[in-house]
Amino acid sequence: MPMPMPYLRVAAVQDIRPGGTLRVEPGRRPILLARVAGAIYACDDTCAHEDSSLSLGCLKGELVKCTLHGSWFNVRTGMPTAEPATEPLRTYPVRLADGDVYIRLAPD
Repeated sequence: MPMPMPYLRVAAVQDIRPGGTLRVEPGRRPILLARVAGAIYACDDTCAHEDSSLSLGCLKGELVKCTLHGSWFNVRTGMPTAEPATEPLRTYPVRLADGDVYIRLAPD
C-alpha cells in the first residue's frame, strides 16, 4: 500500500486576506490559495486555457478570473465556469493548523 502524500506548509493564514488570493510555489509548482468565506482553497495558479497566472485576476466569491482571456474558474472545484477555458484546474487538499496553511500536492 503506498504511503499518503505529506502535507506541506505553504503560507500563514494571515498572509491571505479575506476575499483574496496568494500565489505560492511549493516544489516550483505555482499554486493559487484563495480565502473565501473563512475557508482556504488551493488550485493550480496557471490558467488551463493559456499560461497566465490566476493570482493576477480578481476573486469574486469562489470564482477567479483569468486576466488574459476572461475565463472564470471555481477555486473550490477547479471547474471552468466561462469560456474560453474548458479544462479544469487541479485542486489540492488543504489543512489549517496553528495559523498555517498546508496543502497536499498530487503527483504529476
